[in-house]
Amino acid sequence: MAGWACVLTLDQTRQPVQGSAEALVAAIGNAADLRIATAFRHNEHIDTLSDSAELIEEVAEFGVTYLVDNRWAAGIMSLRQPVELPHGFGERPSMSFFMYNQNGEQAIARPYLDGQPTSGTRGPSTPAAPENMPRYHAFDNWDAETNAPSHNFTYDFDVFRYRVRDDWQQVQGEELVEAFRGGCALKIGVSGLCDDLALDGETPLPHEVFVQTGSAYYYTEQHLLMVGSHPVVRVRPAIPMRYATGNWDFGWLFARTDGHVVYRRCDPYTLRFADRTFRRPVRWFAR
Repeated sequence: MAGWACVLTLDQTRQPVQGSAEALVAAIGNAADLRIATAFRHNEHIDTLSDSAELIEEVAEFGVTYLVDNRWAAGIMSLRQPVELPHGFGERPSMSFFMYNQNGEQAIARPYLDGQPTSGTRGPSTPAAPENMPRYHAFDNWDAETNAPSHNFTYDFDVFRYRVRDDWQQVQGEELVEAFRGGCALKIGVSGLCDDLALDGETPLPHEVFVQTGSAYYYTEQHLLMVGSHPVVRVRPAIPMRYATGNWDFGWLFARTDGHVVYRRCDPYTLRFADRTFRRPVRWFAR
């Protein structure tokens, strides 16, 4: 289909074979949409006891994208519930915040949504790859007995294809208002959104987080446009991006063209909500 281009392809060992990471970084910096195509065998990745070696192709949407230090790109699946192929959904309702880096390193954070009580303590847990999955390489494991386990890993997919739709136009002022009035989709890029996730004494890495918006409103006398975002997942900026205890959360953004930003944060461990208000540089895009 028109509009989508493959800017980077990695092989099973996550080595570039086509395109470049620089092209991906440039596209993400333009607020491009990101989808990543992979391929794997049913009895290697889904059901290791199955006789079926059928090849499965996957294309996943990454609704939240990161540009870190103007040189590193990552994306997060922000809307995904876990599925149990080929039947339906996974056993427990949760979010599957899979995160892919430009070098093929992957991660997942999974806040459970079913309200089951947890008594585990936060911190490192024993890394463990799923049984009989030699292509799965677990780096670590965090908060395994809490409501928000996460870990970082790689899976040796047959291929990684990073596809982008790079047709968002950066707009401001009257051009932005006219795009809004014309029914265009809007996207925001918020700089420094995750600064408060930095470790004590640590200088946060420069970063910009991109997410599409839903409803938008324009105050015609104040000349002030404001939007509510799709779900956003925040992670402490790093190269590569990784999950760890307390370095991530999720929620929604309310942003105005004067730099006023409110983050409705959900604590993934407790599912309690709280609003945080701050001022951040925001870039606006329309399509």
